[in-house]
Amino acid sequence: MSNDNNTIAVCGLSWGDEGKGKITDYLAQKADIVVRFNGGNNAGHTIEANGIKYKFKLIPSGAPLEKELIIGNGCVIDPKVLIEEIENLKSLNKKINLKISSTAHVIFPFHIVLDGLEEQSKGKYKAGTTKRGIGPTYSDKAQRWGIRIFDLIHPEYLRQKLAKLYSIKKRLIQLYNPEWKMEFEEIFEQYKKYGEILKPYVIDTAYYLNKALDNNKKIVFEAAQGSLLGIDEGMYPFGTSSNASALGISAGTGIPPKKIGKVLGVIKAYTSRVGAGNVPTEIFDDLANRIREQGHEYGTVTGRPRRVGWLDLFNIKYSSMINGIDSIAITLLDALEGIDPLKICTAYEYEGKVLKSWPIHHEIIEKCKPIYKSFEGWPSLSQEGWTKIAKSGYKSLPRAMKIYIKFIEEQLETEAAIISIGPQREQTIFMDEDLF
Repeated sequence: MSNDNNTIAVCGLSWGDEGKGKITDYLAQKADIVVRFNGGNNAGHTIEANGIKYKFKLIPSGAPLEKELIIGNGCVIDPKVLIEEIENLKSLNKKINLKISSTAHVIFPFHIVLDGLEEQSKGKYKAGTTKRGIGPTYSDKAQRWGIRIFDLIHPEYLRQKLAKLYSIKKRLIQLYNPEWKMEFEEIFEQYKKYGEILKPYVIDTAYYLNKALDNNKKIVFEAAQGSLLGIDEGMYPFGTSSNASALGISAGTGIPPKKIGKVLGVIKAYTSRVGAGNVPTEIFDDLANRIREQGHEYGTVTGRPRRVGWLDLFNIKYSSMINGIDSIAITLLDALEGIDPLKICTAYEYEGKVLKSWPIHHEIIEKCKPIYKSFEGWPSLSQEGWTKIAKSGYKSLPRAMKIYIKFIEEQLETEAAIISIGPQREQTIFMDEDLF
């Protein structure tokens, strides 16, 4: 049995894009294995290290450090995208030690087509999907006719199962678009080739991971998206199709809950999100544009500009609860430089009453009024200035920033283990040597 300090989960506590990639990369310096347990290529993680900017969609964030990488069974995989990422890493002369769960599900071209067509038909309930086929693939998984990586690497199984699924999807797509044509043989032959390329990476990852933990390997579990987008505990239907919180780790990897040690909740110093759904603290004026530019708030996968707002600690209290966090990482504090005053939402008012807990249901959230507390801002600095502060440690942070951080810790009743004041690995302040 592993000890508590051998495993740590990195989970976003908001709408995603909290900077989990950078935090995972930072912790991966001490890890043996980095595991992705949910989502597909709708999630982008950006890492800046040694002068190179990495943008991953499926590959876990331990890749720049050449760690052992595992894509768990809770993920859905577009083989074309995964192979492109593998080739990109090879072009950078990176050693690739990747293992893929044989029970992860496969995204096909008809899933991507259906994702767009179904989204158009949802009207006001559009989720703001990235149209990468994620939802339809998880839907097939739940209906028990999905195709898994095991099938992909066995052409005899792939042909049989794909023929049935293709006939169903073709009829469904042609209800929306009678002109749609993509031949079965074309899809089969292409995916057969994908299977041949990926076969060397495919194993029983649940068995492998449990044995690794029994042998005291150090493992980081990396979530995709944010907890508030999760299919069960997020703001349905304006979210994603998997469990994006620590609750998804066991189901997405085969690791029992008692083997999961610590949970690090990641928040950024303000709120952002892509896609549809109400954001109570959203900012719409020139200030929003300034934060967006200073924080480089554009989707890693889609390039879409993200909506931005003040930090919402009320919904983060909820996600902290469901994740069972041990501590937090606060990112992108540097993106608020030169803005004064700053605001933090501490509660919601609904029909004249202050709510005790985040209401979850969008019909209620849309009618809520955020309650704010104002804070003094901090000055703008160069990238070199932020790096110098990070090297000097917490004591060198601007006084106003330390007050802002302290308030977050008090509201969430937890300590900040990591402070990030820039995109680079060196622009990080590690506050808890016992974290991992």
